[in-house]
Amino acid sequence: MSGALLRAEGVVAGYRPDSPILHGVSAEVGRGEVVTIIGPNGAGKSTLVKAIAGLVAVSDGSIRLAGNEIANTPAHRLPARGVAYVPQTDNVFGTLTVHENLRLGAAPLPRRAAARRFDAAYAAFPVLGERRDRKAHVLSGGQRQMLALARALVPEPELILLDEPTAGLAPRVAAEVLALVRGLAARGVAVLMVEQNARAALGVSDRGYVLVEGRNRLEGRAAEIAANADLGAVFLGRRPPVRRPAPRAGAG
Repeated sequence: MSGALLRAEGVVAGYRPDSPILHGVSAEVGRGEVVTIIGPNGAGKSTLVKAIAGLVAVSDGSIRLAGNEIANTPAHRLPARGVAYVPQTDNVFGTLTVHENLRLGAAPLPRRAAARRFDAAYAAFPVLGERRDRKAHVLSGGQRQMLALARALVPEPELILLDEPTAGLAPRVAAEVLALVRGLAARGVAVLMVEQNARAALGVSDRGYVLVEGRNRLEGRAAEIAANADLGAVFLGRRPPVRRPAPRAGAG
């Protein structure tokens, strides 16, 4: 797509230089767009997000944010470049209060700017405002995900990377979290999301990518991917239609 905020091209990456998990993967995300990456276990979905987030070494290819190369930028420097990353697990500090978690997200900001961001976070996630003085470990799973999202948004990133944001959540809570993700895009944030709950994630996405064995298998509009019969059987848990043999001539 033209004018993409994030453009990853031909990315080769992995945890060991001699054993890459990604073999030339490409993906793009525009401002105000939700893009979901799906595929079977071991396809390299989380590895791609972690490579963009500076947590996995990129040995070849390019990752550009607003036209500027960010591949292999140390993870702690990416928030200043407008990138936020929310991991699947351990994404809040359980012994800290809700407000203390948000303060960590605002650490580089001047005090007045931080105060404005806190007000915006509590307006976007009212349940967090009601629990601002509670320790994060007493929150429900859905509330912890809200806190992780809220903290990531405090610096007002241009791009947010989400790794399995609905993992372990009840269906109703997972739907609420995905609705929040859609709301981020409505605010102009670019969202790149990895999800095992492919059908639900594609339902709130603009586009999607299917990875298989560390390579691009398919890309397109989210609705088109969700409707693909073959992918439905493999990735979305749908059973392929039963094809009954045509009756033989003279039978019956």
